[in-house]
Amino acid sequence: TSTVRDPAGRERERDYRRDRCWCIIASYCEAGVQSTRVSPQGETNDQKLFNIASELLNTEKAYVTRLKLLDQEFYAKLMEEANKGTFPVDVVKNIFSNISSITTFHRDFLLPDLEKRMGEWASTPRIGDILQKLTPFLKMYAEYVKNFDKAMELLKHWTDRSPQFKAIIQDIQSQEACGSLTLQHHMLEPVQRVPRYEMLLKDYLKKLPQDDPDRRDAEKSLEIIATAATHSNSAIRKSENLKKLMEIYEMLGEEEDIVHASNEFIKEGNLLKLAARNASAMERHLFLFNNMLLYCVPKFSLGGPKYTVRTRIGIDGMTVRESNNEDYPFTFQVSGKERTLELQASSEQDKAGWIKAIQETIDIFNQKNESFKNALKDVEEVSVTELGKRAPRWIRDNEVTMCMKCKEPFNAITRRRHHCRACGYVVCWKCSDNKVALEYDANKLNKVCKDCYAILKGESVTEGKKKGILEIEAGQFTDSSIMCGFLQYSERSKPWQKVWCVIPETECLVLYLYGAPQDVKAQSTIPLLGYTVEDSARPADPPATFRLSQSKSVHGFAADSEELKLRWLKVIRVAVLGERPERPQTDGANPGPEPRLSRSSPIMM
Repeated sequence: TSTVRDPAGRERERDYRRDRCWCIIASYCEAGVQSTRVSPQGETNDQKLFNIASELLNTEKAYVTRLKLLDQEFYAKLMEEANKGTFPVDVVKNIFSNISSITTFHRDFLLPDLEKRMGEWASTPRIGDILQKLTPFLKMYAEYVKNFDKAMELLKHWTDRSPQFKAIIQDIQSQEACGSLTLQHHMLEPVQRVPRYEMLLKDYLKKLPQDDPDRRDAEKSLEIIATAATHSNSAIRKSENLKKLMEIYEMLGEEEDIVHASNEFIKEGNLLKLAARNASAMERHLFLFNNMLLYCVPKFSLGGPKYTVRTRIGIDGMTVRESNNEDYPFTFQVSGKERTLELQASSEQDKAGWIKAIQETIDIFNQKNESFKNALKDVEEVSVTELGKRAPRWIRDNEVTMCMKCKEPFNAITRRRHHCRACGYVVCWKCSDNKVALEYDANKLNKVCKDCYAILKGESVTEGKKKGILEIEAGQFTDSSIMCGFLQYSERSKPWQKVWCVIPETECLVLYLYGAPQDVKAQSTIPLLGYTVEDSARPADPPATFRLSQSKSVHGFAADSEELKLRWLKVIRVAVLGERPERPQTDGANPGPEPRLSRSSPIMM
């Protein structure tokens, strides 16, 4: 069986109808309706209008409760900790945007007015006048919606980076008021709220007689709400996708980094994996996204993760085709750079559905990336004489933690990220405090780094001192490494932090630790020769932990999975003996000797 994403809006329509059902029941209870069996055919038009108004009030009460949770719990407690200097205040403000203003509007204005009106419904049966007066304030949602993607990225980044930040969120999420939902789930509520007003008001107008005195105000309200809802439509589609990503993230034990605005869920389902060595077929679960396919093994545990990721296969370079297997019908083959799978579907229709979904995903991916690859190729061939004559490829912000020129670490306040418009490097404000006319931008003045400024102005670039051992760019090693990837790191009893670890081919007995994959300077290095490898976890350690110790020097590492930890240990245990390690096999599914991989493709963990 497999499921495909719903068209945009279908999920919120279901939620809306479900909420409405409960609210209609509640409204009858509040109105003192005696009959326990409600017949829609027996309702008068006045009763239907009353039910819609009651639904608006009841859902507004629930919504204000969730807004208070966001504003008075998550936002307030994170700000309290940020004011102690644990993490930047600006980070918290940028995550929650104008949530305090939204909360104040609904708590102090819209909800009290609705409560008052429902209390006097017998004499004043109308809601259009209230909404017409207050709906202009819904324009404040535009700021929240516009900031939503950035907020999700900041939230993910600082949850990974700061143990204190993560602990506060987890503590609040564990409370009964959160209803076992994550902060990300609660932050979706404001994005989805305005379109629900629109749906409800449309139903209200359908039931409202043409000559009703409330009709004019209700129509004006709908016009304003529809405009505000238009601003939310794109974010709602993203939020529905993000909601699904969060569900999958939890199914995978919160170990796979899939919750990102650029990831789009396509399809999931159970399939059988045909073994290469024998005639057996094993149950597997696949998650298809716009940029990858997760090949998972079901876990038989109560209340925990449902699946373990066995292999992540990138869409780039992937192919899919039918396969002819006399013993197993409905089979097809998926081949990627990381692994080739022969899979069996439950029926011919299921097989056709998977092949179609994967092929369409491949086609869309290739179309979107064709121009990017051409641009990247051009950038790599740009010489100094072409600097400023063509637009560079920008290094992504999250690929660096320090200025690529002066190597000072970035922070959210005093040293923020800027891009040189000539070379695309991420630099600090001090290293980009120059402007020069760039030919590719119609000779407009653009901010550039100090080196590009000197070249474009015809000045000589001052050669710095010879690079030290730490001043080797992470990207330079990553392209030719025995092993590289993210690990959690702790020295002695210091807090755990996420680092980019590289064992380069040219220095296979040294472990380099970077803040991010594109950093131009390592935070530290560990010469592995002579270290003792400890594979036993201590009580306070995270899962999949190992240690390197020598005399009084102790370095702790934690991998994302036990399987990944074993791959690192296989390499490190050879290096500590002074011998050259081989690259490990990426696919841990098949037993037997591990073949040596091509030198042209480093292991990216």
